[in-house]
Formats: sequence, structure tokens, C-alpha cells
Amino acid sequence: MKIALLGAGHIGQTIARLLHATGDYQVTVMDKSAKYLAVLAAEGIATKEVDSENKAALMAGVRGNDAVVNALPYHLATLAATQAREAGCHYFDLTEDVAATRAIKQLAEGAGTVFMPQCGLAPGFIGIVAHHLAQGFDSLQEVKMRVGALPAFPTNSLKYNLTWSVDGLINEYCHPCEAIRGGRNIEVLPLEGMEHFSLDGTEYEAFNTSGGLGTLCETLAGRVMTLDYKSVRYPGHRDLMKMLLEELQLNQDTETLKEIMRKSIPSTMQDVVLVFVTVSGQRGGSLVQEVFARKIFADRSETGPLSAIQITTAAGICAAVDLFREGRLPQRGFVRQEQVALPDFLANRFGSAYQQSRQVESIG
Repeated sequence: MKIALLGAGHIGQTIARLLHATGDYQVTVMDKSAKYLAVLAAEGIATKEVDSENKAALMAGVRGNDAVVNALPYHLATLAATQAREAGCHYFDLTEDVAATRAIKQLAEGAGTVFMPQCGLAPGFIGIVAHHLAQGFDSLQEVKMRVGALPAFPTNSLKYNLTWSVDGLINEYCHPCEAIRGGRNIEVLPLEGMEHFSLDGTEYEAFNTSGGLGTLCETLAGRVMTLDYKSVRYPGHRDLMKMLLEELQLNQDTETLKEIMRKSIPSTMQDVVLVFVTVSGQRGGSLVQEVFARKIFADRSETGPLSAIQITTAAGICAAVDLFREGRLPQRGFVRQEQVALPDFLANRFGSAYQQSRQVESIG
């Protein structure tokens, strides 16, 4: 299967290596950065220097491939999907952007190829888990989805290090969030809905952020009374971000905020991903609750270290492509994450990265 992989950043490089190593995929990585491409070229992976913001250049790059795997920033998702549609390629991406996903859904109408956005961690794996648990109930009351990509050793006031895209992070903090309350689909404000919980003896906070639900609000509409998604951080983070975004009004000048964060907040490979889903409802005449809680840690090997967010994000999209290739997913049109069966995902050679995580046994 010929893959045009767009983006050679940390996540893109990890996806490229995973797919290339199987021998089942002929991967060509495309990016405008010759520096990033050179790293992969030295490993025997095909590369092509392409300006991903140039429509004609992007079309020339993807044409002739079976599928486009998009690991570019969220604001390029609609352009990449449009070019994939015109080139007759299947399309997979990692976007958390709600507007981009809606546009991609429209592109998928009547298409002879697959369009499957949101294939990462959240949205992505978190939706697969929540839908799987929800199927085990006669009727649903509440679905709570919580995800954190956190530094293992926080040292600054924000208690945060950059573990993934700053663009994606700020996008999540600034846009309205979908939710279901009282059985009705609504929008709630980002950074609101604060809650606290402890897990494995560590205290956390969680608050509304945009995009993590994927398409679950639509899928579970009319079936659940309460459904929401919140990002998990260490206590104190939300208040400082709220001050920056709202009191200093950097939500009106996000480019300045991104520049400050890139300059002043170190990135880290020493991170941990927390996945925490609770579903409650009626089963056999009783009100019961099911919980899925995992921690996925960074791979700190000297030869090929990987951050936890690299592992979880790349595993999500590679598993989606792999399950599609094996015929375990629809072969045309728009595909939601919740159409992936959790047992199939965890049994997949890429999805098994989540099986190698540590299941959390006690939550307070």
C-alpha cells in the first residue's frame, strides 16, 4: 500500500518508522523542511520536499498514492483532505479541530475512498474506548472522558512541558467544546467545568477543552444524558492559562502566546499519557459503572527514545490504517473512530502499544 505521509515532525517521523518497518507499506514522507526529511532519508525512508501549504505542490505529491496520512498542523487538515479527494486517495489524519472534521465529513459524501480524521489519542483512542464501554449497557446515564499528556517531572509554575503541537494545544484551549447535558447536545466554554481527582496517589485537575470527543456527541445523541471530555493537568495549570488567555487577552493574539510558549517552556520526551474513561447506566435493572484507566509511559531507550504522546498518537493512526488495509473498517465514505472495535484495535500490531501500558487499579 503506497502512503503519502504529510509532515515530518516528531509524530510524523514516528508514524513513518512504524509503517516502514512492517514492509507492508511503501511510505513517502513529505514536508517543507529539508532538515527533518534528511533524518528519515538517512534511515532508508523515501522523502520528498513539498510545500504543504501550496495546493498544486500538495496535489503533485499525493497523486499516485493509495492513501494520505496527514500529520500536519490542524489548520492544514481541510486542504490536505481536499487534495486527497481530488487525487482519489484514502485519507487519515490526527486533527482535533471540530470545524476541520465537519469539512472533511462533507468531502466524504459520495466519495469512493475513505475519509477517517481524528485518528490519534484524543480524539481517537479515547472515543474507541468510550463507545466500547457504552455498548455494554441497556441504557446510558453518563460518559466521562479524561485524557492528559503530562510531563513526568513538572518543574515550572504551569506544571507543564511541551509534549506535542503548541498549535493544537492552544486550539483546544480557545474553542467551544461539544458536550451533552440533560440529553441535549450543547456547547460549553473551554477552561471551564473544573474538577479534581486523584489517581495512583497523584492529584490532578481536569477542565473542558475542544475536540477530544470526536464524533461521539453525534453517535450517542438521544442515548446518553451526560457526555463530556476534559483535559487532565496538574493542579494550578488551568488558572494560569485562564489568566494568560482571558485576563491578558492572549486569546485575541494566539500567535504571540504560541511564540512565548515555544521560547519559554521546554519540550520533554519524559512524559506520561493518562487515559481515564467512566461510563455509568442501567444494566440488568441496576445502576452500574465501568471504568477504563491506563497510564502509558515514554520509552526511554538510548537507541530510539519515544515520548508517550508519540507512542500513543502514532499507534492510533497506524492502527487505523492497518485495520483499514485488513478490511476491518468500511472501505469508503466517512469513518468515525467509534466504528473501530476496541478488541480489534488492542490486538493490532500498532494498537498493542496501549496494551503494554499499565492499567490503573485504584482511583480516588
